Amino acid sequence: MLELEFAELSDTGPSRGKNEDYCGHVLPATPEAAEARGWCFAIADGVGGQANGEVASRLAIETLLSRLPSVSVSERLTVALPRLIQTANQMVYEASADSLRSGGMATTIVACVLRYDRATVAHVGDSRCYLVRRGEATALTRDHTVAAEQSRMGILTPRQAATASTAYLLSRSLGSELIVNVDVSEHLLTPGDVLMLCTDGLHRSVTPSDMVAAVRPKEDLKAAAARLVSLANTRDGSDNVSVQLIRIRAVESVGMYRGRLYKLPRAPQP
Repeated sequence: MLELEFAELSDTGPSRGKNEDYCGHVLPATPEAAEARGWCFAIADGVGGQANGEVASRLAIETLLSRLPSVSVSERLTVALPRLIQTANQMVYEASADSLRSGGMATTIVACVLRYDRATVAHVGDSRCYLVRRGEATALTRDHTVAAEQSRMGILTPRQAATASTAYLLSRSLGSELIVNVDVSEHLLTPGDVLMLCTDGLHRSVTPSDMVAAVRPKEDLKAAAARLVSLANTRDGSDNVSVQLIRIRAVESVGMYRGRLYKLPRAPQP
């Protein structure tokens, strides 16, 4: 069975009057629940400059997590997770239409569901998920910003995109349109891996090497989260900062046959 440890921290930061980030998670209460729907972690970042960013981020996460029990055992998570995020988008969109007089609302979201030996990651916006493995931190998501899109099309170089005025202008977000395009990917896990979900208030100023240093194998994850948030606040401090850290202790290997997962027999102990 999949075994993990987890910590999260969300901080308003020294320059903001309120926290527009919102974190949420669902930990399975039984082994049966773990096999059916796994562990779910998610972070949302309400769009700054709009009056209800904190409402949008909370609504998105609460909608996602509350709909998780609707996922059937036979439904692939690469299908189910984008479907749930689409539902969250509709809820934020409808709430945004009701609040147009006060400025509307929108939010990013990044979500990760862990089951057996796999992580399914889905996102909209520029909140990210990283995989820290064997001394390297690799982004599993790609930012949905105007500058990042232009970089992928070859209009800007990566260096130009990083400093462009549109570097933090979202090209996709929940609540902006009735239908949103959700990116989703699936990744095999190995013991010792650390997954990190975070908002741009963190990844804007904390480097991959900082991430690796913070989550070394014997480091306590709560202390690691506090260290990363402190680094972000010290180096920048202009935004809310949120992070979730998930360390994989053990996995249960599965195979695929005709689109269905099945458990692989455990290797005999020497």
